[in-house]
Amino acid sequence: MAKIKIGILGTSEIAFRRFLPALKKAENWEYAGVASRELAKTEKFVHEFGGKGYGSYEELLADGEIDAVYLPLPPALHFEWARKALENGKHVFLEKPSTISYEQTQELVRLAKQKNLALRENYMFTEHPQLRAIQAMIAEEKIGELRLIRIAFGFPRRAGKDFRYEKALGGGALLDCGGYTVKLASILLGEDTKCQYVSLNQDTLSDVDLYGSAVLENSKRQVAQISFGMDNVYKCELEVWGQTGSIKSPRVFTAGSELEVALEIEEKGEKKSLRIPAADQFYGSILRFEGCLANNQRREREYQELLRQAELVEAVWLQGQEREENENENNRTGISGC
Repeated sequence: MAKIKIGILGTSEIAFRRFLPALKKAENWEYAGVASRELAKTEKFVHEFGGKGYGSYEELLADGEIDAVYLPLPPALHFEWARKALENGKHVFLEKPSTISYEQTQELVRLAKQKNLALRENYMFTEHPQLRAIQAMIAEEKIGELRLIRIAFGFPRRAGKDFRYEKALGGGALLDCGGYTVKLASILLGEDTKCQYVSLNQDTLSDVDLYGSAVLENSKRQVAQISFGMDNVYKCELEVWGQTGSIKSPRVFTAGSELEVALEIEEKGEKKSLRIPAADQFYGSILRFEGCLANNQRREREYQELLRQAELVEAVWLQGQEREENENENNRTGISGC
């Protein structure tokens, strides 16, 4: 079997720190080359990590030897370059979020379907065995009936220039760490998850949302409380609260490839630790992407997951904006009536 050749659009840290090491473990894949908007960055990347250097994104996408592309660009650039990759017949492995709007994600899925191409959004935590263990315990009611899910993911403000704090590049906490919390809540609550309440807090300097919270609910009235932020003390936690017990994960999104995760389980008053073996979730995500290349059913499931995630994230955003507008209007009305 010929290797699947994949090129990289962009020289971001995640490309060489996480993607390439994971790709080396995937026996059916071959790193082919990289393109950057700055030739010096391309040359430096090729010098350090090999592959062919391309003078532009367009040149890489025009190469008939390339089967797929990995796209770790800032979110605002995802739609443009994922669309061009699909138009050039390339399978697309996208960093999250897929795009910055539900409409853009719909268009990418439509084009991928039309071209019969794979399209995956790289929420790699979905491929860690701890998630399957948690889902199994909930399904088997090891902690009784589900009462509440709490998810928190945030980190301190990044130093220097960072796209997360630039509105024009698709910055903001919801599209970054918030997307993880929305995704996990949707997985645990099910496909009928809806947004019920949102609080987003804007940074007046950068004009992006710095932190926020939301309440999500399914048709069984089971609730997930999610919180996220990129000007917070570090937290990456899941707590599932049941009728007779609970499950806690201290590293639900960020378990490194060599880190054994210890889930804290309480069942009917008895506390124990369930140790989950270390796993490379990025490698698992690449394998899931690979499964979509040749399997129509897997590809279709991936399309639907992309759409569901984009729709739910946008619902959170719109509800947050609506609340802010209503509060501003109430404040204006209150002032004028004094």
